[in-house]
Amino acid sequence: MKKVLITILFTELAHITMAQKLVEVASFGQNQPIGVTVAPKTNRLFVSFPHTEPYLYGLTEVVNGRRMPFPDADWNKIDTTQAGTHFVNVQDLFADFQDNLWVLDSAPGGGAAVIGDSKKEEGQFKLLKISLNDNKVQRIYTFDDLPKNKSALNDVVIDNGRQLAYLSDPGLHAIVVLDLQTGKSRIVLQDDKSTVVEPGLKLYLDGKDVVDNTGKPFASNVNGIALTSDAKWFYFRAINQTKLYRIATEYLANTTLNNADLSSKVEMVAETGICHGMITDNKGNVYLSNSPEHAIQYVTPDRKVKTLVKNSRLIWPDSFGIGNDGYLYLSASQMNRLPKYNNGLNKVEYPYRVYKVKLPK
Repeated sequence: MKKVLITILFTELAHITMAQKLVEVASFGQNQPIGVTVAPKTNRLFVSFPHTEPYLYGLTEVVNGRRMPFPDADWNKIDTTQAGTHFVNVQDLFADFQDNLWVLDSAPGGGAAVIGDSKKEEGQFKLLKISLNDNKVQRIYTFDDLPKNKSALNDVVIDNGRQLAYLSDPGLHAIVVLDLQTGKSRIVLQDDKSTVVEPGLKLYLDGKDVVDNTGKPFASNVNGIALTSDAKWFYFRAINQTKLYRIATEYLANTTLNNADLSSKVEMVAETGICHGMITDNKGNVYLSNSPEHAIQYVTPDRKVKTLVKNSRLIWPDSFGIGNDGYLYLSASQMNRLPKYNNGLNKVEYPYRVYKVKLPK
């Protein structure tokens, strides 16, 4: 009996210890945080929000726990007639080592959206480069060569050395490579086994399948992506997939390679289970969310899968940033708790929050 009690006590203490690793950074009431990034040099924290009610801002800088519209209030005003100078639906953020903030404003049309619905046949997409030295927009890319009725640009990372942006596109079942000098895009690895859902694999969270009110299971093709700090490796995966893949960026940058050529260069890194967002640190670790386990995992350079933190508050951990303070920052979007996936009932635990957790030594 004593052995059983000691085991139970040890388990409870272990849970408390793991729970203490998760630190709340900011809370946002009923505004759902989606994108998170941290400027590597200055540790400035940026958080984005979708254009859903109650709407306040699309893009914010969090200063002392408070949201400030970024780059200014005008960009965050909803004006569908002036989409070129206003945010439509800020989806993802990426802060680079040259003190730029890259903002992916993505509102897929029709049925291309992974989250939400749109009555518009064509999507609206733009990528902004904002200097963090003066908080001014330097350039806007509009993806005019993508099929906007099918595209659903989701996440973005920047390879400044090659002057390329790599984006996941679950709508096209592909990776999009954007030339930052010419503004032209290429669609690669379309319908590759590494970019599509695993047939029949459903998300099982909170004791049930994630199925919308029409009976359609949640499914997303290639979604989470990450780039190593030396820009040598590009990691990617679908949500409804259990495997983590990577490809060397030298191949993504090579315009002479076709889909078959690129497919042969893709490596399966590890079996990680269901995952949404991901990011890498300067040691080569790849951090991934694990919604079914309410956890954050990481894959080491020698391909071992480890758990960083496990906590019941990690409900659909979605987007990551790494600060120069040794912490991983992340959002918990609670996507599966929305009414759409619960027969009209709102099961979100308010307030929405962004957390941080200490990186492994």
